Amino acid sequence: QVQLVESGGGLVQAGGSLRLSCAASGRTFSSYVMGWFRQAPGKEREFVAQVYWSGTTYYSNSVKGRFTISRDNAKNTVYLQINSLKPEDTAVYYCAVRSSSSSKYEYWGQGTQVTVSS
Repeated sequence: QVQLVESGGGLVQAGGSLRLSCAASGRTFSSYVMGWFRQAPGKEREFVAQVYWSGTTYYSNSVKGRFTISRDNAKNTVYLQINSLKPEDTAVYYCAVRSSSSSKYEYWGQGTQVTVSS
C-alpha cells in the first residue's frame, strides 16, 4: 500500500523559509512523478511543482523563483524548499505521486500546514 507522509510545515514570519519533506513508501517510484500541491482556506487545491525521476522540474508561475522541488530517489523522498515566504503562501501543502504515463495524481499525503504571518 502506497503511503505518503509530509513533514516540515509550521508557523513562520513573512520572508522566512521552510523545507517540506514527503517520504513515500509501498512501491517502487522509479517511473513516478512526485509533486506538491497546496490548498489555501476557501480556495481550491492548486498545483505547485513536480519533479520527474530524471530530476526535470516544473513549477506554477506563482511560485517560480521562490520554491525549489527536488527528490532523493534512493530515499523515495521529495522536498519543497520555500524561500521568501509570503502570507499568501499560507495553505495546507500536499505531496502526491503519479505514473509518468498518466496525467492524474493517484496517491496523496495527508498534508502539512504552512502558516505565514505578516
